[in-house]
This record gives sequence, C-alpha cells and structure tokens, in this order.
Amino acid sequence: MTTSNQSEDVQSGIHIRDLNAGFGDNQVLKNISLDIPPQSVTAVIGPSGCGKSTMVRCLNRMHELVGSAWVNGSVKLGEDDIYGSNVDPVLLRRTVGMVFQKPNPFPHLSIRDNVLSGLKLTGRLVASKADEIVERALVDAALWDEVKDRLDDAGRGLSGGQQQRLCIARSLAVSPDVLLMDEPCSALDPIATAKIEDLIRQLKERYAIVIVTHNMQQAARASDMTAFLLMGELVEFTSTSRLFTQPDDQRTEDYITGKFG
Repeated sequence: MTTSNQSEDVQSGIHIRDLNAGFGDNQVLKNISLDIPPQSVTAVIGPSGCGKSTMVRCLNRMHELVGSAWVNGSVKLGEDDIYGSNVDPVLLRRTVGMVFQKPNPFPHLSIRDNVLSGLKLTGRLVASKADEIVERALVDAALWDEVKDRLDDAGRGLSGGQQQRLCIARSLAVSPDVLLMDEPCSALDPIATAKIEDLIRQLKERYAIVIVTHNMQQAARASDMTAFLLMGELVEFTSTSRLFTQPDDQRTEDYITGKFG
C-alpha cells in the first residue's frame, strides 16, 4: 500500500463495498456501500447507535482492536484493499488519521512532543526536520500563532479547543491521505467549534475528510457529501445540499426534520 501523501490512488478516494461489521452476535453495519471522494468533506449522520462510529473505525482498522469485533466486505483506499494480507494496520493508521470525540493529547508530553509522537512511534522522525514538521503541522492545524512561544509546555495545559487542534496537528504531522473525525466538536464550546469547522474547510483542499457528527447543522455547514445511517443501514448518500433540501427517502426527511432521533 502506498503511503505517500496525495498519491494518484488516493486521489480516487475511498471505496466501500458490502461492508458488514459488528461485535460477537451483534451486527452493527449491514451491507454498506459508498464512495468517499477525495479533497472533500463527507459527513456521517444518524441517531445514536446507528453505526456511525463503527463505520468510520472500519476505515482505518481500529474497529478490529476490540476483542469481539468482526468485519467483512471491501474497503479500498484508491486501488488498495486496506484489509489485504499485505497491509500493516499500524502503517495504515498513519495514512488514514483519526481524531476522536474527546481531545486526547498525551498529558505528560509537551506540545512539541505531542505533534511528533506519531513519527516517533513508527520510527520515521528525522531529528533535523523536527522543528520544521512541528511548525508545519501546527500552522496547518491553525494553532501555531497561539502556541509558538510555548512549545515545551504540556499539551494538557491548552484549552479544550486548542487540545483538539493539537490532536489534529498530531495526525497531520505523519502526512496522512485521509483524516477521520469522530464527533470532533461535541465536547467544545461554540467558538472552538467554529474554529474546527473553519479548519476542516481549509484542510479538505489536501485531504479526504470524513466527519461523524450528531449535529445536523454542522454537517450542513462543513460537508460536501452526507451519508445517513439508520439501524446499521445506509439509507441515503448524496450531496449535502440535496440531502438537506430534497432527500429521496422519507426516513431521511423524518430524521432531519426532527420526527425521530
């Protein structure tokens, strides 16, 4: 599998076919098929327990880290099957980065070391380029101006919104092709949320971004495409503007108008 940023393969996006996943006897995802385009933001919406987070965690093989988890079907990054026998899941997770619901910087590491932690973990850090990597990642995460004079301070000393942008910088430092975000703003105040949404819009020029959100207004503001999941099934996947104004399925309209959820 290629891991170079913005390769021709990755430019063709993520292709999901007949994806099933669950835990033990509990099937969470049922025959999900969709194509996630490159250089765009795809939102995944749906009520709690519909499989949003499970689907996203299948895209970088984090789902399988749970002992009872299982998955079948096909997920391709460009032309490469991420579940192929030749794929190292650790290296895959560098190519397909993940930002979680709750900001999770390493509490005992400095801001600088948080940014570099992924490169150190995979043994790919070139010491002479460390300062350049830190600055670039923090600039890309719209955090550099706020922390450039305190890079040796602990990451846990930042505000919640800053911590989340630090986690984004940590993901960007390893030069991913795809960035997955699982409810990245749910623990943030409106001002911090607006900064993250602005950042998402900027980053889509270089990455395919998939964002799980319970906030339909956020999906409408920040995404180009939206997938609506219900009880583990993909009900509808289309442009965000169409899904929110002219949904094809009555269940989609009922959800976005608040009749259930």
